[in-house]
Amino acid sequence: MIHERYFEEKKKQEELLSRKNKKSDFYNGIYDRYEYPVLTREHIPLTWRYDLDKESNPYFMERLGINAVMNSGAIMLNGKYYLVVRIEGNDRKSFFGVAESDNGIDNFRFWDYPILFDDTCPEETNVYDMRLTQHEDGYIYGVFCSESKDTSVNDLSAAVAAAGIVRTKDLRTWERLPNLVTLRSPQQRNVVLHPEFVNGKYAFYTRPMDDFIETGSGGGIGFGLCDDITHAVIDEEKMTSLRKYHTITEAKNGAGATPIKTDKGWIHIAHGVRNTAAGLRYVIYAFATDLNDPSKVIAEPSGLLIGPRGGERVGDVSNVVFTNGAVANAQGEVFIYYASSDTRMHVAATTLDKLIDYVFNTPKDPGRSVECVAQRCELIKKNLELLGE
Repeated sequence: MIHERYFEEKKKQEELLSRKNKKSDFYNGIYDRYEYPVLTREHIPLTWRYDLDKESNPYFMERLGINAVMNSGAIMLNGKYYLVVRIEGNDRKSFFGVAESDNGIDNFRFWDYPILFDDTCPEETNVYDMRLTQHEDGYIYGVFCSESKDTSVNDLSAAVAAAGIVRTKDLRTWERLPNLVTLRSPQQRNVVLHPEFVNGKYAFYTRPMDDFIETGSGGGIGFGLCDDITHAVIDEEKMTSLRKYHTITEAKNGAGATPIKTDKGWIHIAHGVRNTAAGLRYVIYAFATDLNDPSKVIAEPSGLLIGPRGGERVGDVSNVVFTNGAVANAQGEVFIYYASSDTRMHVAATTLDKLIDYVFNTPKDPGRSVECVAQRCELIKKNLELLGE
């Protein structure tokens, strides 16, 4: 017998799922924020969390709880928006689920089952943060963090991060490929596959790391080529967007969404991290690389694009926004999907024209306070003259 509480909870959830999202009053001219998160733990199907059988679950307890929903890859297929979301159970293990929406801003609903990959990597303990790339070879690739225990040291929390690779054509049937191998970097995280061949090779944006948490000698977002994605090996990694002292990328940075192709260059939406007295602060920033040489940065506007605001600053890992998915549709709209504080998913909406204007016309960071003030004074002077003051 189905527990009667199920029907009460199902009604409450349906009200949440069908709620219309609306633009917040935030304004910066670059993008619109939406008032409600697009996905939270409350969006997870009840059938994933509860045993509905009254006999085996008389108190209708959550048997397999969900802690957070975050860090989703994003793609548009057949007119619908799909998020492949990192879902973290109460047991701290993450897995992936597919949620779809007709308009990309609300009414996201999960498919009946989460994604279950073939168990081809026995040392792997955890998976998370998938980037989705519709590649010109005809496959959709998912590149994600594959985490394993570091058995080389006597530290229970020591781990090894690698880039796992899967591919699909419909988001339902997935083929697991061997993890990416980078010959000169001991660990990798935040790896993104470029959507086109570069010099006839598969191209990856990497993030070289010395260990699981600290980038160490890793200088920023890397770029490397490989011949065969079914056994992906990268030797040399060039650096693209660099870590820089006293900027939003000082502690580390990493690729986010799959780069968006425009007439002026590839636009990248990435994350930067700096240290504060309250811990690491993650923000989202943008830059552009050359159409013919995607490793060459050609525009990098100053500062952050999206930072945590209001309630976004509170969660499991506070003061964080993080993206690994964005969709540019045929109408020129761009939806940036970002998580706040490792807890919930949001959307920011802009247009390709606005994004191009922002990336290519926003001034660069001159690097020193005195020069930043001079830069701002020039803007003020121009505006006061325009106002006739």
